[in-house]
Amino acid sequence: MSIFSLCDDDPSAAPLWQVKAIKVIHDKQRQTIEYRDAWLEFAGVPVFYTPYLSHPDPTVKRKSGFLTPSFGTSNSVGSFITTPYYFNIAANADATLSPSFTDDEGVIMAGEYRHKFTEGDFNIRGSVMDNTSSSELTYSTENGISGIRGHLAAKGRFDYDQTWRWGFDVNRQSDRAYISRFGYTSDNTLPEISNALASQGFVEGFRGRNFIQARGLHFQNTLTNQEENSSPLILPLIDFNHVSEPDRYGGYSTLDVNALALSRAEGSDTRRLSIRGGWNLPYVAPAGDVYTLSTKLIGDFYNTSSLSVSGQNDTSNFAHRLLPQVALDWRYPFVSGRGNVYQMFEPIASVVVSPYGGNSPDIPNEDSRNLEFDDTNLFSNNRFTGLDRVEGGPRLNYGLKWGVFGKNGGSTSLLLGQSYRYKTDDSFAVGSGLEGDLSDIVGRVHVSPNSKLDIYYRTRLDQSNLESRRNEVDVNAGVPALRLHTRYVYFDRQQGSEFAGREEINGSLSSQINKTWRTSISATRDLVEGELRTMSMNLTYEDECFLFSTNFNRQFYKNNELQPDNSVIFRILFKTLGEVSPGV
Repeated sequence: MSIFSLCDDDPSAAPLWQVKAIKVIHDKQRQTIEYRDAWLEFAGVPVFYTPYLSHPDPTVKRKSGFLTPSFGTSNSVGSFITTPYYFNIAANADATLSPSFTDDEGVIMAGEYRHKFTEGDFNIRGSVMDNTSSSELTYSTENGISGIRGHLAAKGRFDYDQTWRWGFDVNRQSDRAYISRFGYTSDNTLPEISNALASQGFVEGFRGRNFIQARGLHFQNTLTNQEENSSPLILPLIDFNHVSEPDRYGGYSTLDVNALALSRAEGSDTRRLSIRGGWNLPYVAPAGDVYTLSTKLIGDFYNTSSLSVSGQNDTSNFAHRLLPQVALDWRYPFVSGRGNVYQMFEPIASVVVSPYGGNSPDIPNEDSRNLEFDDTNLFSNNRFTGLDRVEGGPRLNYGLKWGVFGKNGGSTSLLLGQSYRYKTDDSFAVGSGLEGDLSDIVGRVHVSPNSKLDIYYRTRLDQSNLESRRNEVDVNAGVPALRLHTRYVYFDRQQGSEFAGREEINGSLSSQINKTWRTSISATRDLVEGELRTMSMNLTYEDECFLFSTNFNRQFYKNNELQPDNSVIFRILFKTLGEVSPGV
């Protein structure tokens, strides 16, 4: 007896694969199908034999038992095999235990538990291993890491009622390179926070046009050149935001309140209260030009300890600032059309007036260290990313937009702009593009005539000699038979920034060869160091019932605790039977 899957349009043709067995038992009461003396045939050739095989029948959605084992090889762990076991605990809860038996690192025990509630859900993933003497020979002796190692990643979100909800994220690892080395990076529940693993707990509420959130944050360093004791604990961090209903003239008010307490085992501590109230009035003139008048009063109050000020260490003080701000934004869109194409030309200008200063050395800078001046914040009233730094003094921002748009979806658009301030502001770092009276020129070009070509270019040019200080190019071109994506990035390092300059190019080339075959290749190259950072190649066959893919991956790490890693991955999927794929 056999079960099989016909993968061709011709039902009379031989199946691509089939499972044959001396005896097949369908137990309807237990909802299982059992095979005795079974073997798998591929293209009519027997390739695998097992004396016993069973699986739930099609009426069962899920059931406890072994899942398809996975296997592979990599430089990190050597050859490995993973044998996951699934626990169907309840209709709203399950777990998977996945031990991996490796050549170089012994047994790595990984698992996942999921639970859904009426009010929310909870998920936890983790792994643990014992660094034995054999693994110390390949890894731990060089870096002093031994004993129990592992990681934990948990996430929960729960609704209290229609207004309030609460949640948490826990992300921890035993040592800084663990999740990268053993392939658990995707478990991180807060990947948007770079250079650290972050854990948090929060409560937040939404009602009408109001929002409030209170949370605590803890960070674990992932950089090898930073001490763990310098990582901050933020408790609490409270944000309140209010936007009023428009009045009869269309104006509306805003109120933003932020309270923060940040402490470190070694380093400066900060307590901050920030209150920012504003009023905004949009207006459309009879001629079609658009005005927006906005006013704001900024009040920030600080208490710091162990802060380095003007060469003096471990000072403790109170500091504050009051900064009024008035801004007027103007834009005048001109639109014309002919046939299936129309054009838009829009000059834009904004004037922002506020007192000079505001960034006293007694005020720490925790959240505004990395400023990126580009087309997205050209017309912002405050270009700093956080609350610790404010942009003072009168300034004028000006630029223009131009675009051509087709009714069938094609478009080409351009933006160019610059900022001018009456006096230089030393709050901006050298290399930011805002350190002089005249800022650098920022711009972007987007060309997308059809679905086969899309080009996006962003730049920042030195205002004195028009030399490029930042370039970004994204290109998507081609059809499914041959599709190209490439991205080039170049920017200088800003003075005092934690991020180095970069010149990098990455690209991928993919092809849907025919209905069943596809392939791709991708790579990333550091043009400053002249080194390849990542490379991968893929070849895949897929039809209605079967999938086979092979992947080669090469990862080059810039980390003294990690070594370059090669892996070759094979994946086989019998869509009506099961899957064989790598899991580490």
